[in-house]
Amino acid sequence: MYTQELERIDLEWQKALKEFFSQVNLRPQEILVLGCSTSEVLGQDIGKGGSLKVAEVLLPPLFEEVNKREIYLAVQCCEHLNRALVVEESCGRYYRLDEVTVLPSPSAGGSMAYKYWQVLANPIMVESIQGHAGIDIGDTFIGMHLQPVVVPVRISTKEIGKAHLTMARTRPRLIGGPRATYP
Repeated sequence: MYTQELERIDLEWQKALKEFFSQVNLRPQEILVLGCSTSEVLGQDIGKGGSLKVAEVLLPPLFEEVNKREIYLAVQCCEHLNRALVVEESCGRYYRLDEVTVLPSPSAGGSMAYKYWQVLANPIMVESIQGHAGIDIGDTFIGMHLQPVVVPVRISTKEIGKAHLTMARTRPRLIGGPRATYP
């Protein structure tokens, strides 16, 4: 892989993160879900050309932002692990998540989940989660792991490398009816 291509991916990603976090105000201990196909970032079919090098470019700036904001990051694995998620053990305890037994690998789980597992102090795998916001690189379909009312976050960056980029936040349900008022 060319260094120039990785540098371009890094610049796109840093710009996207800056815009995302300027629009999404996650409170400490809320959950950001990441789905990422490193294959798609490189212009290949999802699951056909995962790249640890791409994961090594994308993970550090996101990890820095998550730590700075004291929020939890949940990285979704691929369908080979039923879209289970890698989280820090403290997140699992705080949200009382059901832990599952499996280790992500680049070929079963994906490069991003594998690299995230390696950088966490006490990683665990969970089957599902209800995140407060999400970033989806390469159409990995993270919606099943977000809270029920999802609101798109629109930014100027539409792709990371060659992968389609979508971002979202969630909001509480509006209840009531015609006489209800909302903030």
